[in-house]
Amino acid sequence: MPKMKTHKGAKKRFSVTGKGKVRRLKAYKSHILTKKTAKRKRNLRRAAMVATSGDQKRMKRLVQA
Repeated sequence: MPKMKTHKGAKKRFSVTGKGKVRRLKAYKSHILTKKTAKRKRNLRRAAMVATSGDQKRMKRLVQA
């Protein structure tokens, strides 16, 4: 069986922390920023964790293949 290849799209969007959690960037920060408040845009800068354990498992498989 050949090795699994890393999913390049997922690699650009997700990263795995030292403890094994999957970090993601938040959406809604690319355009139409004039109507969004400074507080909202500031909070969108922060990274978030992938919420469910099933999603984390799937993303890890794509990124660390």
